[in-house]
Amino acid sequence: MHISLIAPRPVGRYNAGPIFTVRIALDMSAKTANKTKKPTMADKADIHELYEESVQNVANEVEFLSKTFRAVTGRTGYLFREDFCGTASLACEWAKQGPEFSAIGVDIDPSVLDWGRKNRVGRLDTADQTRVSLIESNVLTVETPKVDLLAAFNFSYWIFEERATMLNYFRRCFDALKDDGVLFLDMFGGAESFEETREKTKQDGFTYIWDQAEFYPVTNHMQCYIHFKFPDGSKLKRAFSYAWRLWTAPEIRDLLMEAGFSNVTVYWEGEDEDGEGNGEFTPNDKGEADLAWIAYIVAEKR
Repeated sequence: MHISLIAPRPVGRYNAGPIFTVRIALDMSAKTANKTKKPTMADKADIHELYEESVQNVANEVEFLSKTFRAVTGRTGYLFREDFCGTASLACEWAKQGPEFSAIGVDIDPSVLDWGRKNRVGRLDTADQTRVSLIESNVLTVETPKVDLLAAFNFSYWIFEERATMLNYFRRCFDALKDDGVLFLDMFGGAESFEETREKTKQDGFTYIWDQAEFYPVTNHMQCYIHFKFPDGSKLKRAFSYAWRLWTAPEIRDLLMEAGFSNVTVYWEGEDEDGEGNGEFTPNDKGEADLAWIAYIVAEKR
């Protein structure tokens, strides 16, 4: 969120007393009004906390990562790297599993990393804090120790809109993994993902709004925003902004195979009794023609 502050023009020296007096009175009146105005719910909100409450469940993600890695490799994964880590909540949750588990978070935005160090890493037990490393760097150039698992979640890697750049990123991921390492990605799709639309979801104390504001079929470029609305009527418009390419599952699978991965599996979400997603993901080589869906892609290096 960007706020433009327009400073008042300097008063300077005035010989005309009445004009100067009126100006001071107006300035004092504005200051008094500002002091008495109560902050709105939007003023007091933290956009990172709102985001995580709306779209993330790191405990479930860690469970999926651990269980799936063990299923495809036959062993336990200990060293995890989270690309586009943002606040590094997932990396922190990974490290909380025990003293053998370590995490590396990579993000190019220093402000969100600072927030994560204070509000996520800083809240871990002292021993757990030592096993989380946050790196300010570009995922296309960063160098880290080889890891067991690497994840790019929340569709963050869709920022790479050119095929050559995406292939380069996947090759970098391949090189960053141990010999039997596994790359985890998520993606969404379905007919509704190709539309310009808004979806509102009520949360505890606010409304989360996913806004697919622009979509261009020739390039699959999309401009999306996240807005938040509060019971007192205040809003945080465009709290988050995303310029992405809407990639399809066949495109991603082909690119991963071209990057060197030996096996690429789509994990499809199951449904509950009402036909809604149940949070359980299993291998599926066809999928279903749902209007909207979310899936994981699991790419094995060996």
